[in-house]
Amino acid sequence: MDMKVFWEKVYKTAAFYQAKALAGLRGLRFDLAVPQLGPPVFVVGCSRAGTTLVYKTLSEAAALGSLQKETHDFWAGLHPPAERGWDSHAIPPEAACAGDCRQVASLFYTRTGKRRFVDKNNQNGLSIPYLQRLFPDAFFVYVKRNPGDNIHSLMEGWRRAETFATWSRDLPAEVRIDGGRFRRWCFFLPPGWRNYLEAPLEEVCAFQYREMNAAILAARDQVAPERWCEIAYESILENPVEAFAEVFRRCQVPFDRHLEDHCRSVLQKPYNAFSRVGLDKWKGGANRDRIERVLPQVQEVAERMGYS
Repeated sequence: MDMKVFWEKVYKTAAFYQAKALAGLRGLRFDLAVPQLGPPVFVVGCSRAGTTLVYKTLSEAAALGSLQKETHDFWAGLHPPAERGWDSHAIPPEAACAGDCRQVASLFYTRTGKRRFVDKNNQNGLSIPYLQRLFPDAFFVYVKRNPGDNIHSLMEGWRRAETFATWSRDLPAEVRIDGGRFRRWCFFLPPGWRNYLEAPLEEVCAFQYREMNAAILAARDQVAPERWCEIAYESILENPVEAFAEVFRRCQVPFDRHLEDHCRSVLQKPYNAFSRVGLDKWKGGANRDRIERVLPQVQEVAERMGYS
């Protein structure tokens, strides 16, 4: 074995057990006296809107603890969709309880050692009233993207079921989207999803875009304005440093030199991108005709989001 490879394995193994030991010690501390946590930051938005880009950038902040991964399995474990008859991924606000709050705080504190955390899980965009009841002081960062590009990226994502449908193996319904071409449901379940089990793919993606953003906009009125921040994917592409500086300011997280340098080059290595970063990619793609057909279905919510 190459010595460089050997020592890399030794380092990774030691780091793994060190992190595990630290988490165990923090868990003991948490059980003895629950530490006072600061206001969390929840990144919400439709899947494929740029939420991972925003989440990963916020995760660079020294002041915020991050698991560096999506947490849909954790939240679904707290309140499984099966318990609600698989009606949707929306967790009702009345489900919030002290036990939930303690489990969330324990997870992030023991894994990160930070008193503030940032979390991202696109299914949680349907559960903002629940999250706010758990953490009344939470900040919400709403990531939005123009409908053409977002629907296009959703359609491309549906072709990657091994990545975006891992949670849906137990879904109690037969999925036959696009005449049976797609047999596993991807991303998230909005209320009314059963009406789209045999629909064309573009209609399913337009439905997901419309319902997720409508749910977030409806929840916005229940959150104090100083704890709500919106960022358009397009503004990130135009000037990432300026766009992210405002997000950090609104979330009361210091925007230091490290974060500024990170934001300056963040578009050079995009997260989970299917193709080059750019605007109006859908117009030059194979999905253009299908997307144009469903744009009227999302026009109202898109205008409320600020897209004409």
